[in-house]
Amino acid sequence: MKKITVSLIAAIIYVSGIQAQNIQSTLEQIEANSATLAAIKKQTEATKAAHRTGIYLPDPEVEFNYLWGSPAATGNRTDLNVMQSFDFPTAYLYKRKIAEGKAAQVDLQYAVERKSLLLQARKICIELVYRNALQAELNKRMQNAESIAAAWQAKFDRGETGILELNKAKLNLLNARTESANSNVEREALLAELVRLNGGKAIVFSDSVYENTSLPADFDEWYANAEAASPALQQLSQELEISRRQVQLNKAQSLPKFSAGYTSERIAGTTLQGIGAGISIPLWENKNTVRAARAQTVALQFAEADAKTQFYSVLKLQYAKARSLQRLADDYRQSLQTVSNADLLLIALESGQISLIEYVMEQTVSYDAVNRMFETERDFQISLAELMQWDAGQ
Repeated sequence: MKKITVSLIAAIIYVSGIQAQNIQSTLEQIEANSATLAAIKKQTEATKAAHRTGIYLPDPEVEFNYLWGSPAATGNRTDLNVMQSFDFPTAYLYKRKIAEGKAAQVDLQYAVERKSLLLQARKICIELVYRNALQAELNKRMQNAESIAAAWQAKFDRGETGILELNKAKLNLLNARTESANSNVEREALLAELVRLNGGKAIVFSDSVYENTSLPADFDEWYANAEAASPALQQLSQELEISRRQVQLNKAQSLPKFSAGYTSERIAGTTLQGIGAGISIPLWENKNTVRAARAQTVALQFAEADAKTQFYSVLKLQYAKARSLQRLADDYRQSLQTVSNADLLLIALESGQISLIEYVMEQTVSYDAVNRMFETERDFQISLAELMQWDAGQ
């Protein structure tokens, strides 16, 4: 009986802020091995290459004609024309800038996908820290239940207790084993998901403490940097800039187009050669394109403003939620440090002041409090991860 222990102190140590080692290195490993990110990166390269097409001069046009004369004395005629057409010169400048903007957008989309995947991986790591710590706690509870069952079996063999008390001890042990086994199943499932994110490569994660990360002291000051670092908002800003360039491009394409080249004609021993030039008058083809591009730009300006407002509101709520969970976790930690009565319960049980069922019920209350502390600390870490994914350093 003297070996029976309750691990409230171990649970308190778990949330005492010890620096974890493996979450960040695990995320770096997943980023390097992720098949999903590798596929997205290859698609990014292909899309960027596609955006670089269509920004150069059109292909030159070569025309060759051979005409037979009739009557024969007229002689045969040979024509050769080599022409190059081109838009108004500023159009190519805007095409190049639009292509560069679209390439930047593709990179930003990759950054969005990367953040999303790493946040998913970080949440799994947080869940694993919770499960690892809980598993250690449940194993200790199971050892405690085994000690109680063994002690009551010995009492029963000596005739010092009845079958009902022994059955209570065995049932208590069964509950402890079942809870430990169920938790381990959840832990193994999380590890399997982490392996999937790691491109199928084995990964070891045994942390049972969280990183020593705290909330920003001043939300608005932190938010200013988070907004500037958000790839999603940068995408909108880039799209707005592309739209402005599109207005300029449409204006340039509404100006005359030109063509120039070499032309020659040979007939009856006579050769005529020289240069050719042409111009197209923009009357109908690009009508209303500038107006449509301007309307699109205005719409994107409203969309960007709305996105920033929504982004601020969401992060403000996440910050408030994380702050509340942090306070609640601190309260649990401090309370468990001051109200632990494990030793008193054990003395009361050994001295016969309380029955086994009373002891188990009191232990259940303590266990529930520790479980809620674990859960609250986990929820705080998840809420913090969702917020800090937008930090400029992430």
